[in-house]
Amino acid sequence: MAFVKLGSKSEAFRREGQAWHCTSGLPSDVTIEIGEMSFYLHKFPLISRSGLLAKLIKESSNDDGSVCVLQLSDIPGGAKAFELVAKFCYGVKLELTPLNIVSLRCASEYLQMTEETGDGNLITQTEVFLNDVFGNWTDTIKALETCEEVLPHAEELHIVSRCINSLAMKACTDTKLFNWPVSENGQEGTTGADIWNGISAEKRTQPLTDDWWYEDVSFLSLPLYKRLIQAVEAGGMSPENIAGALVFYAKKYIPLMNRQASFKDATSHTKSGSTISTPSEADQRVLLEEIMELLPNQKGVTETRFLLRLLRTAMMLQASPSCRENLERRVGLQLDQAALDDVLIPNMGYSVETLYDIDCFQRILDHFMSIEQASSASSPCIMEESQLMEGSLPLTSLTRVSNLVDSYLAEVAPDVNFKFPKFQSLAATIPDFARPLSDGIYRAIDIYLKAHPWLTDSEREQICRLMNCQKLSLEACTHAAQNERLPLRVIVQILFFEQLRLRTSISGWFFVSDNLDNSQSSIRGGNRDTNTANGRGSSINDMRERVAELEKECNSMKQEFKKVVKTKKRWNVFCGKKSQCDLNTVKPCKIQPPPVNEHKNHKKGDSN
Repeated sequence: MAFVKLGSKSEAFRREGQAWHCTSGLPSDVTIEIGEMSFYLHKFPLISRSGLLAKLIKESSNDDGSVCVLQLSDIPGGAKAFELVAKFCYGVKLELTPLNIVSLRCASEYLQMTEETGDGNLITQTEVFLNDVFGNWTDTIKALETCEEVLPHAEELHIVSRCINSLAMKACTDTKLFNWPVSENGQEGTTGADIWNGISAEKRTQPLTDDWWYEDVSFLSLPLYKRLIQAVEAGGMSPENIAGALVFYAKKYIPLMNRQASFKDATSHTKSGSTISTPSEADQRVLLEEIMELLPNQKGVTETRFLLRLLRTAMMLQASPSCRENLERRVGLQLDQAALDDVLIPNMGYSVETLYDIDCFQRILDHFMSIEQASSASSPCIMEESQLMEGSLPLTSLTRVSNLVDSYLAEVAPDVNFKFPKFQSLAATIPDFARPLSDGIYRAIDIYLKAHPWLTDSEREQICRLMNCQKLSLEACTHAAQNERLPLRVIVQILFFEQLRLRTSISGWFFVSDNLDNSQSSIRGGNRDTNTANGRGSSINDMRERVAELEKECNSMKQEFKKVVKTKKRWNVFCGKKSQCDLNTVKPCKIQPPPVNEHKNHKKGDSN
């Protein structure tokens, strides 16, 4: 820490209770009263340095030679600052440090200690040292912290703005280009001298990351911290770095963001033995709303998880509606980056119905969909079903949100107070093309039907329309065929599409096999006909085995369907005798591949 020594005389004051006396031996002829403290001094040293004291002493002096008493209760820095001023006037030794320079500079201005009153006066001395303080990161922070004690006077003298501009300039500067005496946790960015075999090595500069200044400035009060953030933003700092500083500050002073943290964790990040008391809920609410205004608006700059934690805390602290709406909008802007655990926001208060705040998630989802629809200039691309099943295409933001919504619905579906219209509205917000597979929404529907057995047949039909039966995987189709909670029409539809898919798959196998045989026969000739025939025969044998497996799966699904139908009491009313006859007449699909000999004769005819 920088310092400057002034004066040459030894200590000439002694304190007795609430009074300071000069030990020069001469009787005191002026008394300065500041609050409860009294200074018994002499007129000449004060008049020779302070224009204000010279004026007050002249106005209050009496011809009878009585002691002059002056009241200076409004002097910046109080009695502590005036003690140093008195030492300066008497030429007693004192030190200017970053901890007292601001109060001394303000007191000297208040007392009019200019060069006109005396050469090398206190205003000049403090200004010179202030410029030295501004050149050091740590000293500037200490000086800025002391501005709180004399804030109006420091603002008038532009000391606060000069401190903030100095810090902002250093924070925005690339530490790799300039060797600023910056630090982490108040320690300079160099290692101590290493001693090896009695030899002291030179200090090595440690590389500093972009967040090196976060903790140092986090000890500033909210108004000063806010001005610093605005200054670094104006200085061209990246939004990611600004957001990181605000996140650090919020986690430090809003302990409700992590209710599992202990009191020590909530008031952590102390340095040099300093302690920070836990802010009240009112202070935390004000801080949260201010941080919300300072956060950069760009998408992806602030983590979605932090925004959701901030939103949850805003509800707990009962922040303003505009603050919560702004948070919901920002979360909706990057909802595709959210995780399920983060969007499960508990309902606050005692008059709520559902365990989680489903309305809040609906509003966030609406924000996302409005932005997605506005940014989508073209229609959604068409993807092959095989690619969707295998997951070979990258997931778009809308697809990621659809998976999040399906998982959210499955998580909140067991809540018996989760009304059917809200479930339907939330699930229908995602368009069908955004779901490559319907397994997620089917799982949510199944859980909801299990937790709400009182739903009418019409409501069951409506909720099942939310999923596309053609996009169910084989495992989901097998489960749905045995699901007694689904309407019979849905089960029939699922089985129909699954059988259609099986037939299409089998036809595709034969089509590929025939094309492969044709290409091989056109390229190969002569002595390789025998090898081709053998390979073709082996391929057809494999195809027959695959066809047999598919027929077995199809028959198995049909048997399961018959079991489900028998358990339905309303089957006779719904289907009647005609449907029963149609079911008994259904035969397993048999797709017989052509014999090997026919393929051989066909190939020989082509060659001829």
